[in-house]
Amino acid sequence: MLPHKTYHLMKKRKASMQRYLTPLFFATTLAGCMLVGPNYQRPEIEAPNAYMYQPKDVAIEADIEWWKQYGDPVLDQLIIDALSDNKSVMIAAARVEQAAGVLTTQRAPLYPQVGYQGGAGRERFSEQGLPSSGTKNPDYAFQALVGASWELDLWGRIRRQTEAAQANLFATQEARRGVILTLVSAIALNYIELRSLDEQLDVSQRTLATYAEQLRLMELQFQHGRISQMNVEQAKTRYESAAVEIPRINRLIVERENIIAILLGKNPEHIPRGKSISTLSLPQVPPGMPSELLERRPDLLQAEQELIAANAQIGAVKALYYPSISLTALLGGVSKELGMLFAGSARTWSYGGTVTGPIFTAGTIEGQVVQAEAGQKAALLAYQLAIQSAFADVETALVARTELSTQVAAQERLVQALQNYAHFSQLLYEGGREPYSTVLQAEEQLFPAELNLVVVRAQLLSSVVGIYKAMGGGWVQQATDIADQAAGLQLDKVMRLEENAATVPEESLNANPETDKAVDDSAP
Repeated sequence: MLPHKTYHLMKKRKASMQRYLTPLFFATTLAGCMLVGPNYQRPEIEAPNAYMYQPKDVAIEADIEWWKQYGDPVLDQLIIDALSDNKSVMIAAARVEQAAGVLTTQRAPLYPQVGYQGGAGRERFSEQGLPSSGTKNPDYAFQALVGASWELDLWGRIRRQTEAAQANLFATQEARRGVILTLVSAIALNYIELRSLDEQLDVSQRTLATYAEQLRLMELQFQHGRISQMNVEQAKTRYESAAVEIPRINRLIVERENIIAILLGKNPEHIPRGKSISTLSLPQVPPGMPSELLERRPDLLQAEQELIAANAQIGAVKALYYPSISLTALLGGVSKELGMLFAGSARTWSYGGTVTGPIFTAGTIEGQVVQAEAGQKAALLAYQLAIQSAFADVETALVARTELSTQVAAQERLVQALQNYAHFSQLLYEGGREPYSTVLQAEEQLFPAELNLVVVRAQLLSSVVGIYKAMGGGWVQQATDIADQAAGLQLDKVMRLEENAATVPEESLNANPETDKAVDDSAP
């Protein structure tokens, strides 16, 4: 049994706590219901029912690691290396962590802030002209205090700021996924272009060797008086036309290798090669509907999160029109003797609340509201523009794939016809039935046609990269997982922050207008 006085003292304290906590309970309950500003709702999007140039034969799914369909292990390894060491990906990862820290900072005022302070000192007061008080002079002073403060988020200002910070975190994550999407696409495109240049160089060197042998034979014939000097000069012209291509292609090869090296996060170096441009497999086109872009493309997801953040800022600014209520408490001890600092007689405490609010601000808050609403309007238009651009990207990539397939087939037939033309013209010239100009005409057309065939084949292979880049898909997340494992990004920290964000009252994040009371007035 507790002593009688102790029992009544505890009962009295309990009643006192209930008297002060009851208003606090109702205040926090009110804070959970009132949200100033508009709640976010995804805008209506006019999406086409289907793509105009969607081919009939498509891949089973779009979430595969599509670059493996080229069948080149060297390309696969380059992409893994780039995801591991690319500096742009690392920068984007650091920005994700930075955004996660901002979310923690913005969310913190939703909870009571507790701190402490302590001090010790010795001080002497002037005694000149003052009567002696009998106290020690100089004397010591010690204090140890614990304080707490809490701003009641009655109008949802802090929750709106938290909502905006969380949306910015998600937007930063999508921006990182966009960097990874661009990186994988850039590695594939530059590798295909590098192999195209390699084959163009091979075609040029083979042609140059053929022309060199023909020039040697022409010079021998000239020495024996069988042909004129003009025929020799024509052969030289043809030889030099092939020779001039080789240094140009070599320069472009080095430039392309340097680009790939930077994408790999390395200094300029030689890039390994795998399959030739003519032996690379052509990946299938991924399936998909226009409406799926909204959930698959990182840039669209980023634009929507930026719209959510801009929408939440309106509520955060409008809440400045309403009063702010803060609770404070202090508990500790103050004494002139260190040994008595925690004695009952040295105890000190205080608690209270403050209410602050605007009366006349000369348009300061109104200007901020105008800025926030204009920012939301700009974010909405940017989101709509991004969606329209995404639809156009897919259509452009699909039509490129379709038309390039036709162009490659036509170019192959052209090269075959020119090869036959050059062969027969050479036979007729050797038989004395056609002039040498006929041979020159045939071979002068064949060489650029062979180069163009290599270029068009590379464009066809690259068009599939453009389709997967334009459509997005689960492959972006697979590539992101590779980057996370390789780079050691502290995603566990970010995920914890996101999970903690879920502890914020649900109505503050993507609030439901049917269950939450949202005040969308410019002023109280």
